Amino acid sequence: MKEQLRNRVQLAIIAVLAVAIAAMAYKFIVAGSVEPSADGRTAIVLEAGERDFVLAEMRGFVSGLQQITAALARDDMKAVAAAARRLGMGAAHSAPVALVGKLPLAFKTLAFSVHRDFDAIALDADSLGDAKHSLGQLADTLGKCAACHSDYRFKLTAER
Repeated sequence: MKEQLRNRVQLAIIAVLAVAIAAMAYKFIVAGSVEPSADGRTAIVLEAGERDFVLAEMRGFVSGLQQITAALARDDMKAVAAAARRLGMGAAHSAPVALVGKLPLAFKTLAFSVHRDFDAIALDADSLGDAKHSLGQLADTLGKCAACHSDYRFKLTAER
């Protein structure tokens, strides 16, 4: 009887740990650190340094978009590829893990798709050399930027 009781206790402990791990995985991977915002967007709650990191990345996007647009105006497809490549998935890997855990899955999905878009723009600019095609890709990517900015805002933890 003691062995049966011990087995049940062990199974209960395993079940509790599995639920705790699933809850943490949900919070880290799916939910993030969010709350409703008065303006209807989702507020992503971050520490000041985390917010600064994300905003710096966004300013990098704007700078890169300007460089790509200027290169397209000059029909300089090598410069288009170079500027787009700097914004690709290679840039996405510098995000701190704690920050990534605070971002909701939909935000992460959108952000990573923008980085992949820039990789595709770079690849196609190199291989196709077609400014109109690259401009179309850029328009699609900018649509994702607009969607993100209309859906999300950042809130400092101190504002709570």
